[in-house]
Amino acid sequence: MARAAPVTSPARRPADVPSDRTEAVLSRLQLMVTRKLDGLLQGDYAGLLPGPGSEAGESREYRPGDDVRRMDWPVTARTTMPHVRRTVADRELETWLAVDLSASLDFGTGRWLKRDVVVAAAAALAHLTVRGGNRIGAVIGSGGGTSAPARRWRAAPPVAGPDVYTRLPARSGRKEAHALLRAIAGTEIRPGRSDLGTLVDMLNRPPRRRGVAVVISDFLAPPDRWARPLRKLRVRHDVVAIEVVDPRELELPDVGVLPVVDPETGELHEVQTADPRLRHRYAEAAAAQRAEIFAALRGAGAAHLRLRTDRDWLLDMVRFVAAQRHARTRGTTR
Repeated sequence: MARAAPVTSPARRPADVPSDRTEAVLSRLQLMVTRKLDGLLQGDYAGLLPGPGSEAGESREYRPGDDVRRMDWPVTARTTMPHVRRTVADRELETWLAVDLSASLDFGTGRWLKRDVVVAAAAALAHLTVRGGNRIGAVIGSGGGTSAPARRWRAAPPVAGPDVYTRLPARSGRKEAHALLRAIAGTEIRPGRSDLGTLVDMLNRPPRRRGVAVVISDFLAPPDRWARPLRKLRVRHDVVAIEVVDPRELELPDVGVLPVVDPETGELHEVQTADPRLRHRYAEAAAAQRAEIFAALRGAGAAHLRLRTDRDWLLDMVRFVAAQRHARTRGTTR
């Protein structure tokens, strides 16, 4: 689907600004995240999604929607009432981010660019993760090169090839988390689209103990390319899928002739948006595309959060985390 070419100032792009400005932007972002999340999400926690851990906990009566694989059969036999075994999450959590920075993310017609929302979401996740000695790492796909390892959070220089993937090892501490955010914000977006399925599959290799895996993307690649790796990832980890959306990807405004460009191919078209039938067909196609993405994420068992460039992304994230914790407290599934 072609997208309207954004008219934005280069200063809004972290990769295009001097390092001192990037540091200032990240510092303000971290302060905003800290104030909002600490104010609304106080209390004990076990990661972004408090889920099943490895240590056995108390049993409680079965409720519709509970995972039958956690049935506590001895207690069920003694009480003649179905019970499930609750588990205690590990105190030390390891969170991995799969950050998609394909060319389609370098776009935005709202308050932010989509890549700005990606960096902001990563900052919020880092804040939620690093407390209590937890570790956070990331793999980044930016397209336009080959896989390249990173050393101590610094992205390796790109080389020629089909895709570029950068792995940032999981480390604990706020200083290391801030360095991870600098590496994500400083990643150069290149022409083309990263293979999202390969990016997700990098979280499965090498095998790790149970933790949280977060995939941040616009998921515009066909679901058959990434749905299976996502299902495989869900077998061992709690998976969160953060979908970044711009309003112009959902509907076209009536502004007459509108030049639109595909940021991944550079193909340019002029669209007559005054035609109501064209706008209707565009909205229908966009709705069908998003419904397909939603079905694929739901089928993979991932918790789904949609962030828009024209809304308060932090408030949406706070509501999402609070809803997930409330659901876990009540013993219901996603």
